[in-house]
Amino acid sequence: MLVVAMKPGHDGAIAAIENGKLLYSLESEKDSRPRYSPLLPTTFLDIAERLDAIPDVVALGGWGDLRPNRVQYTGAGYSGVAEPTVTTSRFFGKEVKFFTSSHERSHVYQAIGMAPRGDAPLRTVLVWEGDVGAFHLVDRENRIVRTAQVMTGPGARYSFLFALADPTFPDTGGKPRLNDAGKLMALAAFGDPAAASADTTGVVERILKQDSLYPAPKSEYRDSPLYNAGVESDVCKSAAALLTERLFEAFVRVAREEMPEGSPLYISGGCGLNCDWNRQFADLGYFSSVSVAPCTNDSGSAIGTALDALATFTGDPHIEWDVYSGLEFVHDVRPDTARWRATPLVLDELATALAAGRPVAWVQGRWEIGPRALGNRSLLAEPFSPGTRDLLNTIKMREDYRPIAPCARVEDLGTAFDADFEDPHMLFFRRVRPSSGLRAVTHVDGSTRVQTVRETGNPRLHRLLTAFAAQRGLGVLCNTSLNFNGDGFINRMSDLVHYCEWREIDDMVVGDTWYRRVGDR
Repeated sequence: MLVVAMKPGHDGAIAAIENGKLLYSLESEKDSRPRYSPLLPTTFLDIAERLDAIPDVVALGGWGDLRPNRVQYTGAGYSGVAEPTVTTSRFFGKEVKFFTSSHERSHVYQAIGMAPRGDAPLRTVLVWEGDVGAFHLVDRENRIVRTAQVMTGPGARYSFLFALADPTFPDTGGKPRLNDAGKLMALAAFGDPAAASADTTGVVERILKQDSLYPAPKSEYRDSPLYNAGVESDVCKSAAALLTERLFEAFVRVAREEMPEGSPLYISGGCGLNCDWNRQFADLGYFSSVSVAPCTNDSGSAIGTALDALATFTGDPHIEWDVYSGLEFVHDVRPDTARWRATPLVLDELATALAAGRPVAWVQGRWEIGPRALGNRSLLAEPFSPGTRDLLNTIKMREDYRPIAPCARVEDLGTAFDADFEDPHMLFFRRVRPSSGLRAVTHVDGSTRVQTVRETGNPRLHRLLTAFAAQRGLGVLCNTSLNFNGDGFINRMSDLVHYCEWREIDDMVVGDTWYRRVGDR
């Protein structure tokens, strides 16, 4: 059975699954298109070119777009977990099954189907994202048997606090911005919830009780200490830390009241990218295990709809998948030989360049699914100097309070960090051991999110880390995404060359070829 599923709205994507294996998951923002792009015709053509047959099942994820005084729904709509709709239709001349289910269900089945198989009679799924905040209980037959609502819009509430403090965000008519939640997560580490004043605490409580965040009701908060206070102000940082704490407490309270203790927890939705919350759930002791997919946000929603279809037609949503399920790199031009010298890649020599402080654009194989670069579309650098963090944020044109994450060999985890659990998709916080000297990847509170690298997971990256360890003692590097600011991953040589020349990166590795800048910039 070949299933092709599409995700409408922001973070548009299309996924293809055949006989229980993920073939492709293509997000429209990738290949240097604007972040959060809707599903584009080019993305549809990309997957059509690569499939050998017309699908047996065409699946459409549900969605809801805000319009003046109404919501315009696509497919089965946004919220709720009502049973899917299945009809027969025609697709390029072939009779196919047409399937549609809600956006919320896509998150439930993405979480279940991408997690390891287990034998628990009941599984807890947390869906928390911009609009939905609920726990779902799923039985052995992969049926949703209970739903416990916590609150609407946890992600929107989180983003709104950033907007409230940001003088550039409008007082009326604005929507919570998709990229603000990650920034607030970084700022929360600078704050202390206990330091929040009574007025600041009152604002956080108002945000938690706000009826609707669409449009963002900023004008209603003109009397608050956070209004246009600046996102790097102390009041914003303490409020961010307090809101982070209160949101987690609200969801934990409902989990303890409504979900079975000892069940495995599967997390889905954009809030699943918050490594602090993920680690807290893992440390809670209430659930037997915690699983999060690398595309836990809407970038994985097309996969989730396809898995919902699989569960409907076969009874089993579980699939075989690889995080590197995007497109191969496109060699559309050759770098100008007057400016770039191509040589075979020698990892020991590249490790020497990295150790000397030279950042490297690193491209291998197919791009990663989800928003995090995991060693195939990465910008790598040495991890010891705090100046490296500043350099990478300057290259990426990001705020200087944003942390830089590392990739690390599994062999070095116990030496460099306080915990040695494996996290190949960079989804859980841990603490950096001060003795490691990894100052470039240590956030202000001592935390970091690590992509753990095993030889069988990403062999070439692991070999590079081993070569770096031979010179500097630890197989750890800075690892941040290779992209223009505001765009998805770079995926073609013309964009890569332009980016490196513009941002003054003198080393590019594509596959087994190392390109080094020559002459004057």
